[in-house]
This record gives sequence, structure tokens and C-alpha cells, in this order.
Amino acid sequence: EVQLVESGGGLVQAGGSLRLSCAASGFTFDDYAIGWFRQAPGKEREGVSCIAIRGGSTYYDDSVKGRFTVTSDNAKNTVYLQMNGLKPEDTAVYYCGTEDLSLRPLVAMCRHGMNYWGKGTLVTVSS
Repeated sequence: EVQLVESGGGLVQAGGSLRLSCAASGFTFDDYAIGWFRQAPGKEREGVSCIAIRGGSTYYDDSVKGRFTVTSDNAKNTVYLQMNGLKPEDTAVYYCGTEDLSLRPLVAMCRHGMNYWGKGTLVTVSS
């Protein structure tokens, strides 16, 4: 059974940093992509950043380029999202998702969503 567990959310002031973690289990980690998505109140879920575990290719939404960094620790089956220079508009529930990388290009997964989801972690950025 595919399981994704997010952690690391919290309350931070504008300009601050947080690191989110997504611990994965139940599938062959190297064959998948892991993505970070977020959903703010009243808005649709959007892709933030994604990584192909094998090869390490990454994708970032324009809104987070230069501020967020996605990395993977294959020994721990965990993907991280380092978020620096946080802005109030980054406030949202952050979800990690996963999908077999053979099914679609990474960019398509990150723009349109993935097949499996975690329950999310709340990030609140105060001004």
C-alpha cells in the first residue's frame, strides 16, 4: 500500500524558512516521482515542485523558483522541500504526491496532479 506522510509545517513569519518532509513507503521509491502541491483556502490545489527520484530531474512552479528547493534522500525514502523567503501567499496546506514515473512526463505530473496523496501539512506565513 502506497503511503505518504508529510511533516514539518507550522507558523513562520514572512521571510522565514521551513523544511517539509515526505516519508514514502509501499512502492519502489526509485521508480517514482514525488511532488509537492499546495492548496490555499478557496483555491485549487497547485503543483509547487516535483522530483524524479531516479536521475534527480526537478521541476519548479514559477512562483517558487529561487526560493524553494526539492531534494531526495533515497536511503530514507524521503523527499524534502526547503522553503526559504516565505511569503504570506505561500500559506496553504502542502501535500506530497507520487506516481510511477513511467506513466507521464514529470512536468505533466507536477502541473496536473499525481495518483497518490498524503494527508497534508499546514504552512502559515504571517506578515
